[in-house]
Amino acid sequence: MKKMPIIAIAGLLLAAGAGFMLYPADDPLPPLGKTAALPQAERVALGAYLAKAGDCMACHTPRGGAPYAGGRALQTPFGNVVSPNITPDRETGIGQWNADDFWRALHNGKSRGGRMLYPAFPYTNYTHLTRDDSDALFAYFQSLPPVKQANQPHQLRFPYNQQLGLAFWRALYFRPAAYRGDSAQSADWNRGAYLVQGLGHCSACHSTRNVLGASRDGLSGGLIPVLGWYAPSLTSDREAGLGDWSQQEVEQLLKTGVSQRATVFGPMAEVVRESLQHLNDADVKAMAVYLKTLPRKEAAEPYERSKAAEARAQLENGARLYTAHCVECHGVSGKGLPPHYPPLAGNRALLMDEAVNPIRIVLNGGFAPGTAGNPRPYGMPPFSHKLNDNEVAAVVSYLRSDWGNNAPPVSGNDVNRYRTVPLD
Repeated sequence: MKKMPIIAIAGLLLAAGAGFMLYPADDPLPPLGKTAALPQAERVALGAYLAKAGDCMACHTPRGGAPYAGGRALQTPFGNVVSPNITPDRETGIGQWNADDFWRALHNGKSRGGRMLYPAFPYTNYTHLTRDDSDALFAYFQSLPPVKQANQPHQLRFPYNQQLGLAFWRALYFRPAAYRGDSAQSADWNRGAYLVQGLGHCSACHSTRNVLGASRDGLSGGLIPVLGWYAPSLTSDREAGLGDWSQQEVEQLLKTGVSQRATVFGPMAEVVRESLQHLNDADVKAMAVYLKTLPRKEAAEPYERSKAAEARAQLENGARLYTAHCVECHGVSGKGLPPHYPPLAGNRALLMDEAVNPIRIVLNGGFAPGTAGNPRPYGMPPFSHKLNDNEVAAVVSYLRSDWGNNAPPVSGNDVNRYRTVPLD
């Protein structure tokens, strides 16, 4: 049996002794916002747009399921959290909720009956939403066709399935908040910050997490638990982040999934396809403006490559395999033919210390999302059936070492760790 972290044990003991005192009281309910005065059609249209911006469909609709009827199992290191039905069915959905109930869920992370919600529902981000946007979202969800589909119980291990443990987590890591604009910044910057920090909940993937699953370092990148993808830094780092990208390149990637610098793949491809491509140009620009200002991390020491015969042999083998399988699309110089065949020289997916993304792309292929701005996406075929673990490691190590790239090599064991990780 896996040992429980000491902090989790302490948390349960404290929660049992202190009860409701451990987590913050709800903020006073603000009055209904200006959205309530809009004509119903406008309120619903705004809510539909915000639901796209928040990518609500991704979690609340399993593949092949009824829209927003819940039932998708969200995998976490603590077990699965199953998304609820948020259609207006009165028995199984949120048909009996009112706008105040919905605001409490987004802002305070509490259900209609007061039960604390698990932060797999990212209320730690949604708490920054305005009451107007919350009301618009509620109006949209109430306009959907009701679907009678009972909610399924979460599949969490003890003690993570206990409300007392969740109360302790909230005491440590959550305070209801509101986005406060920075008067020293532009309107675009403030709108971008509001979207990135709040509805877009970008930190849910693009940050590292501690042993209890709390985000701890902004948007400097992190391994997505269980899914086995690395969400790269969104800071102004020149190597692993967006430091030397133009604002237009950031906008292109967010809106279409491709740019002259890179192509999105894995979970981010779904985010672009289902969410970001539907944002208006002004909001995409605002997000790019904000992201370009995020402070960079302290630069790491340059990697010192081994000159041992074994290391040289691996790179030579990788170069041969690259010539045989990759050069036709990505070129001898690694410049590719962007945006369809992304460049490998200076590609940040190859420069990060964590090499999981290039490993998985070589194994399983890389597929950009189909979007209005990229309606016929090019894809890279999988090579897991052609190359063994050591050969994949050789190719990836070569990609991380040539054309000015300088990142550590990977081993066959690194590749094997991800060969059987599910794609979804």
